[in-house]
Amino acid sequence: MKLILKNTDSALNGRVIITKKEIPCLDSSWHYHDQYELLYISKSNGIRFVGDSVSQFHPGELVLVSPYLPHLWRNDASYYNQDETNKVKTIVIKFSKDFIGEGTFNLAEFIEINNLFEQSKYGVSFGNNVSSALHNELIEIIDLSPAQQLIKLLDILCRLSATKDKKILSSSDMRQYTTDSSDRLDSVIKFVSDNYSSDINLNDVADIACMTSNSFCRFFKKMTNKSFTQFLNEIRVRNASRLLVQEDIPISEVCYMVGYNSITNFNRQFKEIMGSTPNSYRNTI
Repeated sequence: MKLILKNTDSALNGRVIITKKEIPCLDSSWHYHDQYELLYISKSNGIRFVGDSVSQFHPGELVLVSPYLPHLWRNDASYYNQDETNKVKTIVIKFSKDFIGEGTFNLAEFIEINNLFEQSKYGVSFGNNVSSALHNELIEIIDLSPAQQLIKLLDILCRLSATKDKKILSSSDMRQYTTDSSDRLDSVIKFVSDNYSSDINLNDVADIACMTSNSFCRFFKKMTNKSFTQFLNEIRVRNASRLLVQEDIPISEVCYMVGYNSITNFNRQFKEIMGSTPNSYRNTI
């Protein structure tokens, strides 16, 4: 899988694209583009990758990412089978910063929106209360006239910029302005996403990247701001947390399903990443 710079076209005014999707699964490519993207997911579950952030996502997901910030929403396995009734439902709004005029958001009146744009270089996730309040407007924006869509988008951004119910995702600025070395990283992310439940060692992924183990460790740390072991543990624990909530499976079995061979190690990694033990997490949710 290759890190892709996606070109956007067919925009209503050359600066905004609004798309409603009901598809079997989300985009499976680790990618970025030269526009802002506001993504609302009304139906789907899985693991979200934004910059160096790895987390679960659920219905009600509302995230803003800046231009050139790599991201991927990867569905649970059930969305990749042949069941046509199990479809993802999303609204995707892509727009340039000058969608209502060059330099508009540099004006003092729009300082809060401009600050939101600055935060979006790390990815911004909004709380369920925010997405619930905006649900109808996000769903219906596709049916508005071009002028009404611009006005509604401005209104939505204004309200998002004012809320405190939001979370910064990536811990560092991971925006990509070149695709150098991206093929290697993309192949590794795809391999780990598909095989996290198996026994994966450093030599396996180094071979995929066509590098020595030491070179790969330095490369991965530079590209993702975390070690490969940390990244692998995050993917395993995020998938484990999903299973703990969605399935009535013993914790010991979940441990082995996501690739751990030791319940002690699983409990330790889970608490470090999720802030609680698997049992406490399940009971709380």
